[in-house]
Amino acid sequence: MSNKPSNNLFVERRQSGEYAVLKPNAQRASALAPTQAAAIAQAKVINPAAAVHVERVRNTSAGHPDKWRKP
Repeated sequence: MSNKPSNNLFVERRQSGEYAVLKPNAQRASALAPTQAAAIAQAKVINPAAAVHVERVRNTSAGHPDKWRKP
């Protein structure tokens, strides 16, 4: 196995309405932003080479949020 760090960042909506930029398995957010677009922009500043995964905020026909999309 490789110890190479993951090249992924995740943008998730918080209960407070803010958006958090998270590294995989992180305990704390790398950044917080008031909008999803601002969080995506911040993620690209943190790591321009990272694949940014954005949590969907719409509900699916099953009644729960569709999980991840590309920005």
